[in-house]
Amino acid sequence: MPHRLFGYIDGADACSAARWAADAKTAIAEAHGEGRLPILVGGTGLYLRTLIEGIAPVPEIDPQVRAEVRAMPVAAAHRALQAADPGAAARLAPADTTRVARALEVVRSTGRPLAQWQASRQGGIGDEIALTALLLLPDRDWLFARCDARFEMMLEQGAADEVRRLLARSDLPAAAPIRRAIGVPEIAAWLSGACDRDAAIADAQTATRRYAKRQYTWFRNQPPTQWLRATETQTNALIDYIETKLLH
Repeated sequence: MPHRLFGYIDGADACSAARWAADAKTAIAEAHGEGRLPILVGGTGLYLRTLIEGIAPVPEIDPQVRAEVRAMPVAAAHRALQAADPGAAARLAPADTTRVARALEVVRSTGRPLAQWQASRQGGIGDEIALTALLLLPDRDWLFARCDARFEMMLEQGAADEVRRLLARSDLPAAAPIRRAIGVPEIAAWLSGACDRDAAIADAQTATRRYAKRQYTWFRNQPPTQWLRATETQTNALIDYIETKLLH
């Protein structure tokens, strides 16, 4: 079965939920055209929601406004957001660099708070497809153990060399999101001598578990209640569940 939209964007390019949703719509249409059943797999709720429900029609942000906002320390950006959009400032964590910057650049560029734009959505495919959803909510200890093992496997398969090549690129902006991807700052610290290998592994595993916890909470509470939930941790049991619940 071919995999699509995996590792297909260069690290110097910032990806957005809107861009991914547009690419996913194209890939889904191509799969249908080939007589295939597209299966969406992933853990980023915002991207899936954008694809299914659509996205707020926020206009293009003025490049100068974006540059000014993205250059601000997150604490300063959050203070500015408190003045420009108190509602967003109250909802967002003061240290959430990406979301704080997004809310601030939107209100500065458009004159309207992001929440007003988000009140309406367009471009979703939820009404155009027959969607059968299954949420995987396994035992958390089992999940976190696999997260730990996965990072060690990433190192065995060359993650340090990948980060080394990434850091050597002269075309990669200092604020590029990929520099903040889980594992990159931790491995970079090890490569620079700021910590040893074991500390880098421990820090990256902790970051991975925290991200998995946030994903778990989102998928447990946010999707529609009619979406099926599965708690199985064994492959055979999960296959039996899918055959029983989804294929009949």
